[in-house]
Amino acid sequence: MNVGVLTGGGDCPGLNAVIRAITYKGINHYNYNIYGIYEGWKGLLNGGRVAPLTIEDVHEILGRGGTILKTSRTNPFNIKDGLKKVRKNIEKYRFDAVIAVGGEDTLGVAAKLSQAGVHIVGVPKTIDNDVSGTDQTFGFDTAVQIATDAIDRVRSTAEAHNRVVLVEVMGRHAGWIAVKSGIAGGAHMILVPEYPVDIDKVVTSIVKRHARGEEFSVIVVAEGVKLLNEKGRGVAMAQDNKKDAFGHVRLGGIAYALSLAIEERTGFECRNVILGHIQRGGTPTAYDRVLSTRYGIRAIELVHKKQYGKMTALRGNKIVATPLVDAMKNVKTVDKEFYKIAEVFFG
Repeated sequence: MNVGVLTGGGDCPGLNAVIRAITYKGINHYNYNIYGIYEGWKGLLNGGRVAPLTIEDVHEILGRGGTILKTSRTNPFNIKDGLKKVRKNIEKYRFDAVIAVGGEDTLGVAAKLSQAGVHIVGVPKTIDNDVSGTDQTFGFDTAVQIATDAIDRVRSTAEAHNRVVLVEVMGRHAGWIAVKSGIAGGAHMILVPEYPVDIDKVVTSIVKRHARGEEFSVIVVAEGVKLLNEKGRGVAMAQDNKKDAFGHVRLGGIAYALSLAIEERTGFECRNVILGHIQRGGTPTAYDRVLSTRYGIRAIELVHKKQYGKMTALRGNKIVATPLVDAMKNVKTVDKEFYKIAEVFFG
């Protein structure tokens, strides 16, 4: 049996651990031929690089960040004859099945291909932890730890200079990184995309802190935070109007905009730190290495059982199979009950 593996969308810690697990079990337990499809869906569109994976190729990649298979934000359904080209290359390489490792967009493509008859199994990944159908995605734990470390370091310099420091973390639609790292780092306020921000309330909270002698503040801000405008609508801050293959604009800069507004209204010295792709890079935590490995093992098991159109998912402490369409139902956002835990420490 020939099985192709690809990684799509943004990279995140743990991808190589998934590839390693699939390769080990596929070869040693099922005697399958495992092939790496390079640069995500792009590799099945353009007849890109496809190469066999051996145990020797993957035995030392468990703790390595990024992905040895490279990645891209490519949407076959936005390209003329995209489905036809994908089918043609699957036939060319004689793949009996494809394992797609990715977030909401990559798994959305996988679900559509599955509905078109392609034999596909999905593995959910994203540092944002916003894929529905699973309790947690790998890469998230690492991103939270990186953000928490940064908050700890920012906190000491903010206190030394009596500054307001805003730390911007990733999170387009969901504020899981912000809220969890913010709680862990003892942030004085956490702003997330789920709940539009009234700048006046933020300023009032900071002024109250300073009035009672707490002369510094650390605020964690997700990149997708929406500011309330004069019409009471929440508006996110885009870097430009360009959209990727899945219709997303590039977000970022909300911490900078907020720092200028806060300093202007309060007179307090403000700084901002944008963590950006630092959150994606480097080695995965022990938790993510184990979770990624479990996902990879389950994925190749699903292929072996011919349970196509499924993705691996964490439910409690079990790795289960769930329909790929579950990843497309909605974005898994921070619920109000969880956010209220963070709010206890605001101001």
